[in-house]
Formats: sequence, structure tokens, C-alpha cells
Amino acid sequence: MKSLMNHIVVLVVLGSVFSCSKGDNVDISEPEVILQPESPTLSFPLNNEPCLDTSEINDTQSSVDFRWNTAVNAVSYKIIIQNLSTSVEQQFTSLNNEQTIILQSAEPYSWKVRAIGKPKSTPAESDTWQFYLPGPREINYAPFPAELTGPISGSTVTPIDGIINLQWTCIDSDNDIVSFNIYLDTQNASTLIETLPYSQANTVLETVVENTTLYYWKVIAIDAQGNESDSGVYTFRTN
Repeated sequence: MKSLMNHIVVLVVLGSVFSCSKGDNVDISEPEVILQPESPTLSFPLNNEPCLDTSEINDTQSSVDFRWNTAVNAVSYKIIIQNLSTSVEQQFTSLNNEQTIILQSAEPYSWKVRAIGKPKSTPAESDTWQFYLPGPREINYAPFPAELTGPISGSTVTPIDGIINLQWTCIDSDNDIVSFNIYLDTQNASTLIETLPYSQANTVLETVVENTTLYYWKVIAIDAQGNESDSGVYTFRTN
């Protein structure tokens, strides 16, 4: 009887050990919650406006105070600024919702802000705004470079009866654009094919093209003072 009782005790103890060991292998931890940053909202410089509230550094440079709202769950920000005349891009990092940056005067710019969250989160970007940074004593501003919206650069289009639509949009903070010069050819967009009087910001031009051909095109915007802006060269191919 004593021997039997000893076996029962041993089995009970072993059962307890096995039970505890099995429980130790169960993962009851909560899944990691990754907080995603929200998109910032830009506030200054204003969109499509001359930036007049600046500090002049010298005849060619001014400092601009960029501002945006504080984005929820953001730990830092990246300010991305592009010179629209040269396409040169600069990036700056800030730990709060403002940054003072020195830029070349008498140039058009675009800018946006990227909110950076904690590790494993996905950054969130603001809308893209554009502004003109005047030079000293400058009272009339060149138009913003036209944005070529169709055909999209690098795309392939199918002409209808040998015709496609060239489309662009152009804004001027002075609202005094008078005309557009449209260049199109198969080399480097150096051939003027049309001069259109300005009628609205969004413009469409029907153009005769050949099939299976690579084209280069650009738009020069001209204002009432003779100031010009160059869209840069885009390409498209026809079927």
C-alpha cells in the first residue's frame, strides 16, 4: 500500500511539472501597436503667392520661416523644397513645426513636409504648395513654371485621327500672364509650334503628330512685363 501511495504522489508531482511547463510556452503578450503619424498641414509660405514676409540676407538671398501644424504621432519632420526653375531639391530636418531656411531670391519654389513617426511607422506627407521668393525691390513676378499635365512625361499616347491634346496649367501670383509659347519636336523641344494668348490657367492645345514617334515638348509662360518661365522639357511617345 505504501509503495502504491508513493507512485501516486510521484505522478501528481510530475503532472504538475508538465502542466506548468506547458503553460510557460503560451505567448499571452499583446500585439505591438504602431502609431502612424498624421499628414502635416502647411501654413506658410502661402500657396501660389509671393513670399513677402522674409528677412533679406543680401541682394541674392533671403531667409524664410516655414511653418506647418503639429502632426499627431510625429517625432520629427523633413522639409522638402524644390527650385522650380532649376529643379534643384533641398531637404531639411526639424524637430518642431517650423524651420527658418535661407533661399535664393527671385526664384519660384515648391515645398512640402514629411512627418516622421517612431520606428516601424510610415511617414506621412503634406500637400505640395508653391510660392515665389522676390528679390530686392522686385515688384513684378514671373509666372510659376507651367505644369505639363498631359501627356504625362514618359507616357505613350494614341493619336485620334493624327491628333493629341497637349495640356498644362500655369499660375501667376500677379495674374498678368499674356501668352504661352509651345515648343514640340523630336529632338529637344526647340521648335516653336504655337503661341497662344492666355485665357485660363488650364490650357489645352490640339496638335498634329506622327505615329510611333518620340516627342519632346515644353511651354514658356510670358507675363505683361515680359517675364518668362520655362516648364522644362517633357517627353511622350505615340503609338
